[in-house]
Amino acid sequence: METLLEVKDLVKYFPVYSRGIFMKKVVGNVHAVDHISFEVRKGETVGLVGESGCGKTTTGKLILNLEKPTSGEVKFEGIDVLKTFEKGSNEEKSRLRRSMQMVFQNPYASLDPRMTIYDIISEPFKIHRHIPKEEWEDRVYKLLSMVGLEPYHAERYPHEFSGGQRQRICIARAIAVGPKFIVADEPVSSLDVSIRAQILNLMMDLQKDLGISYLYISHDLSSVRQISHRVVVMYLGEIVESAPTEKHFEHPIHPYTRALISAVPIPDPSRKMDVILLPGEVPSPINPPSGCRFHPRCQYATDKCKREKPRLEEIDKDHFVACHYAMNFM
Repeated sequence: METLLEVKDLVKYFPVYSRGIFMKKVVGNVHAVDHISFEVRKGETVGLVGESGCGKTTTGKLILNLEKPTSGEVKFEGIDVLKTFEKGSNEEKSRLRRSMQMVFQNPYASLDPRMTIYDIISEPFKIHRHIPKEEWEDRVYKLLSMVGLEPYHAERYPHEFSGGQRQRICIARAIAVGPKFIVADEPVSSLDVSIRAQILNLMMDLQKDLGISYLYISHDLSSVRQISHRVVVMYLGEIVESAPTEKHFEHPIHPYTRALISAVPIPDPSRKMDVILLPGEVPSPINPPSGCRFHPRCQYATDKCKREKPRLEEIDKDHFVACHYAMNFM
């Protein structure tokens, strides 16, 4: 498949300031995203997984220029996204915004409670002016139908809907401008399990009908397995493994990935779960460990792991791992 989005050597450090009344001094940096590279192909869903605080959401915001990166490149259909938003014309910026959208994690906070659903979904039309005003009403009703809602819902307010219905509205707003790529930031984490499946099925149906590509950010590996074509695993701001979904779940290589997958519940009471318990806590992103960042919690760590940072290398077809001893786990 043809590459749609390319992220290369992306970095984001948040400065940490000393406490003072009259003067602030930078005393360190939070290494939120640290030199990560991956790609998303046309019509593909890439699952971005990892523990809370590993940099998943920051990565999504950096791609859409909702956060300014410290360094690195983001290219969308060959266009330099970061340079376009910095120096491009308003028309170029608007075209990129229409092509790249985001569905936020909390459907209760991402909808304005003072606006009707019609106003919420039609707001992109006012901003981008890509659809004649006389077509707005029909377009809003069509979008509501596409996400499983009724036309009469357009006159209601967000507080009149359930969490699952609100997330459907958020998806309708995201696809209103005809995007080619959507960052879905844990879109089902705040929903009931039965509703999660409905939203995931909706996203997959929209992908088939509209050809949308997703960056699906989540810590729920079950939903990642259901919706994703490829999985990228992050730990403390870095990518430690990337592989096609089935290969990722059936034959994980990196010790951190193996620990994550071992904790996924199995819906079979007769099968015993061999959960890998990681010792200690996630190190501080302000002062990450030297060498491999996972070595303080890895049972296989050696002195080499403490000294040298492993490179993300392809050890099998489309399977990349950052581990000095990856071949031992093949």
